[in-house]
Amino acid sequence: MLIGVPKEIKMGEFRVGMTPASVREALHLGHRVLIETHAGLGVGASDQNYVDAGADIAPNAATVWDKAELIVKVKEPQAVERKQLSAEQTLFTYLHLAPDIEQTNDLITSGATCIAYETVTAPSGDLPLLHPMSEVAGRMSIQVAAHALERAAGGRGVLLGGVPGVAPAKVTVIGGGTVGANAVLMAIGTGAEVVVLDKNNETLRALNARFGARIKTLYSNRETLEEHVLSADVVVGGVLIPGAAAPKLVSEAMIKAMRPGSVVVDVAIDQGGCFETSHGTTHAEPTYVLHDVVHYCVTNMPGAVPHTSTYALNNATLPFILNIADKGAEQAMRDDEHLRNGLNVMAGQVTCEAVAVAQGVDYVAADIVL
Repeated sequence: MLIGVPKEIKMGEFRVGMTPASVREALHLGHRVLIETHAGLGVGASDQNYVDAGADIAPNAATVWDKAELIVKVKEPQAVERKQLSAEQTLFTYLHLAPDIEQTNDLITSGATCIAYETVTAPSGDLPLLHPMSEVAGRMSIQVAAHALERAAGGRGVLLGGVPGVAPAKVTVIGGGTVGANAVLMAIGTGAEVVVLDKNNETLRALNARFGARIKTLYSNRETLEEHVLSADVVVGGVLIPGAAAPKLVSEAMIKAMRPGSVVVDVAIDQGGCFETSHGTTHAEPTYVLHDVVHYCVTNMPGAVPHTSTYALNNATLPFILNIADKGAEQAMRDDEHLRNGLNVMAGQVTCEAVAVAQGVDYVAADIVL
């Protein structure tokens, strides 16, 4: 199969769909890989590195989109890219369709087979292709919050860990999954006071067993959420409903009641965000201040650390890429229910129920379309 890897064009995105090492694996199995020139520069991979691995270099994106049977990307295709998709192609990337009706409509029109990293599952119930980027984003959330708390960035002028004689900052983490656990890990490392809220008691028990008395774990309800959002210096939103729009857990009224200069980091912004006042931002302009609260809502957080992110992501995606290339997308999905769960759009039909519900469109099960 001819696998195509275009250069990412979303603002501030420096990751790439396949590393040279992954290309070499695909070539070893008899496939061809076409890489757009300079696609890997953001992760330190030159065209020559890809040529040495066996790839062909395309002079532009149009060549990749025109020739490839399987398109491997990182971020959702932008409008200009979606126009180049055809019904004969398979797109394998993050899609985050639930809050993005325009993208969904374009993918339906294309007729292409569109498989989303974020809804591929594992036997454990985990989301293996979302997991590595959730780890990166969770850890980054504390890093960016520490900067946003600085007075020059609009924050309260508070050091996360404090100093002897001065109390540390309070960090409230909403959601104790992969994002939340990694945010907790980093926040503890700074010396901050950390509170985690979740509705799953098993998740809270696991966090308590892992971190012990260094954190406070609380069942999330209206009372605990309001109390620990309003008293926090930093609130990290890391909630996830696979494939669906994120629930708006923190209202605008709560944001207004927070202390001036507090910081919210909405890691769920790719799925619409869990703060009512959130809207997507870019790495070029990552924050805005609303109701005296600094909002960090970058829609591709891991793109800021592309080397780490690309290699972590490709470690997870490569087995699926090779499976699709070996068998073809349809047969690969028939044989693997977990890859099949990643199918969001195919032959002009929405095949992810959560997306269909979020957008009020018709849903056809993947099994039927296949």
